[in-house]
Amino acid sequence: MTTRKFLDRFAGVRRLKRDSEGVALIEFAFSLPILLALIFGGLETANYALAHLRVSQIAMTVADNAGRVDTAIDEANIQEVFAGAALVGNSIDFTQNGRIVLSSLQPNNQTGSDEGQMINWQRCMGQLTSITPSYGVEGDGRTDDSLELGMGPTGNKITSADGTAVMFVEVTYNYQPLLPTFGILGTRQIRYESAFTVRDRTNQNITNTQGLTVSSC
Repeated sequence: MTTRKFLDRFAGVRRLKRDSEGVALIEFAFSLPILLALIFGGLETANYALAHLRVSQIAMTVADNAGRVDTAIDEANIQEVFAGAALVGNSIDFTQNGRIVLSSLQPNNQTGSDEGQMINWQRCMGQLTSITPSYGVEGDGRTDDSLELGMGPTGNKITSADGTAVMFVEVTYNYQPLLPTFGILGTRQIRYESAFTVRDRTNQNITNTQGLTVSSC
């Protein structure tokens, strides 16, 4: 190899070292997975927070609306309450992936050792039928003190006062991730409970004047 050829080749190597074309593209390619993870992770987290908000709203809305029905309560009223819940949860597909348990908790009017609370009636809504009532089913406590302390988790049980009732609501939802393939948050279950005292209703027994299908649990 002649000296000139060697110098030409050496100069070419030096030019190659100084060439910065494509460096930015390579750096972007390396940083893209991290950037995408941050973007999709942020979106997924925001969606998860929104799902929590919606489920909490459903629990409060159902308990509040059921407690507002005055004079007497009918299956038609229950369907209206559940229709409102479905509307609140429409953006998270709640009806397909959630379950509402609405219980009417009230004194069992027993005396002595059998005195306590009872679940006078109970209605459910949502296709997540694997979820069952956590604190009792319709009729529990009617003739005994099995619900003497009321409904709710240990240390935070709720009871109803004489002459009225409490609308106790359990809401469960299987979170639906935006990107299930990536499994950033995966399948998570969201649960909220709420309770409102009945306002002006004097008759706590549920009727079915129109012969509607009962939303039983």
